[in-house]
Amino acid sequence: MEKIRLEILGMSYSQSQSGAYALILGETGGKRRLPIIIGGFEAQAIAIELEKMKPARPLTHDLLKSLAVAFRIKVTEVIINKFFEGVFYAQLLCNDGKQTIEIDSRTSDAVAIAIRFNCPIYTYESIMSVAGVLVDDDKKTDEESEWIEPEKEEKERKNPWELLSDEELEKQIQSAVENEEYEKASKIRDEIKRRKKSR
Repeated sequence: MEKIRLEILGMSYSQSQSGAYALILGETGGKRRLPIIIGGFEAQAIAIELEKMKPARPLTHDLLKSLAVAFRIKVTEVIINKFFEGVFYAQLLCNDGKQTIEIDSRTSDAVAIAIRFNCPIYTYESIMSVAGVLVDDDKKTDEESEWIEPEKEEKERKNPWELLSDEELEKQIQSAVENEEYEKASKIRDEIKRRKKSR
């Protein structure tokens, strides 16, 4: 079966499910997107690694990586290999130097692990053709538009960090990470990125 390489384009609050997030995966070199609804904990685990935040204590996916490294097991790739009744399924391809083993996983966990091992994420053409969304440059999905323009959402609400300096925001992030308030830390990081873009 033909494999398609995917890259993480971002995450946003889900418009369809309360308390959930939309993980947007994009076809490398293409215009198709694979939006996957994931839980808050999994979104946090992905965001922390993408933002290179250092939690005070290792998260579950960090622990799993440490165990794998200790036993010389590498995750070489992640494949989103099934789409059934609106649910995505994935596999981790692991290698210990002697054999490759396929391990079933939830897609959100597989992506969180792929980021930590810096390994590629794939899906099959059969899945992309059924569950993928074609996005023109001028027309984005609701989920993707929400992620690409987070400052719009911040302006509609009162931005609690608007009056703080960059140094104060960095201190706030550090404090949030130490208190394991990763969602708050991620939002402050978004504010810093927004400022850099507007300069």
